[in-house]
Amino acid sequence: MPLAPPADSAAAPPVAEEAPESLAELLEPLRAEHGLPALAALVRSSERVLAEGAVGLRRAGGDAPVTLDDRWHLGSCTKSMTATLAALLVARGTLAWSTTVVEAFPELTVDPGWAPATLEELVTNSAGAPAGLDQDGLWGRLWEHTGTPSEQRLTLVEGVLARPPDSPPGTRYLYSNGGFSIAGAMLERAAGVPFEELLARELFAPLGLASAGFGAPGTPGAVDAPFGHVFRGGALVPCELGPGDDNPAAITPAGRVHASLRDWGRYAALHLGGARGAPRDPPFDALDFEALHRPRLDGYAMGWVASAPDWCRGPLLWHNGSNTMWYCEIALFPEEDLAVLVATNTAHGTARQAAGEVLRALHDRCAPPGSR
Repeated sequence: MPLAPPADSAAAPPVAEEAPESLAELLEPLRAEHGLPALAALVRSSERVLAEGAVGLRRAGGDAPVTLDDRWHLGSCTKSMTATLAALLVARGTLAWSTTVVEAFPELTVDPGWAPATLEELVTNSAGAPAGLDQDGLWGRLWEHTGTPSEQRLTLVEGVLARPPDSPPGTRYLYSNGGFSIAGAMLERAAGVPFEELLARELFAPLGLASAGFGAPGTPGAVDAPFGHVFRGGALVPCELGPGDDNPAAITPAGRVHASLRDWGRYAALHLGGARGAPRDPPFDALDFEALHRPRLDGYAMGWVASAPDWCRGPLLWHNGSNTMWYCEIALFPEEDLAVLVATNTAHGTARQAAGEVLRALHDRCAPPGSR
């Protein structure tokens, strides 16, 4: 028979979580100084959001302000998501880091130079995949959007692998959207599920990233999300949703995810906690974060740049993203248990400089005492 609890052992009331600090006063002067339509940022630890803010307009010349729940185009920050998906499938035995492009696409005519190229080399930008995709008119064909996204990716795979790699696989770092797109095609081929559906099922859903999707965010004809902007005729011009509002779907694994900063922050917390050795819930308990974060050629890991600047304690994992109409940055500081995310809806002019200034300022503001 269980013992009755002592009379004074009533459960303590739950402790309310401290509300995140507002960053509006820090962001607005920088947004105005750099002439950005909007600017947003979020800082969190592996456990909770510490600070957040969003200032400016969804559309230049309009009157709809951005909000903390708005979705932002993440560009090449998608790359680490593709690598994370690959790591999940590798842990499951669906394929291996050593799986080659020849093994993945046995029906294709592949230049012999690609024979040793592996999945791991593709997601560390060391497979020899070209920096551009304009060979033999391939980029133009991808812009025609013929077929499903998976069929478009196969067109990309065929076009790239029919020519020799730019360098022998495993010998040189070369940043490549094409390489990550081929990796994404390998994943969807191995799993038998289109890449977009696979990423949503295996990464977005378990993490609760309800805002995450693909391509430019928003509803055509509405102003329910930030617009990307280009500089034309001496002014920033919003990019209407429709043809040309983002890169071809073939390169989704390299750079077409969008999400709110709060949801992107949940993804950042997964990697921040993983880098710190914190236990993870299924299915992420199977992830090999050491493999994902270990720098290879020129300091590039799997969708992350690994570096050790002198202004923070210990190493950081970093990446940026842009489709030329948006710009964003993410930085993880594992030893300080800190993640900083910055996004703006233009890549023109000093957008990158502005994001860098925000990132550094927020690190200095939010890093634990003794680490600055």
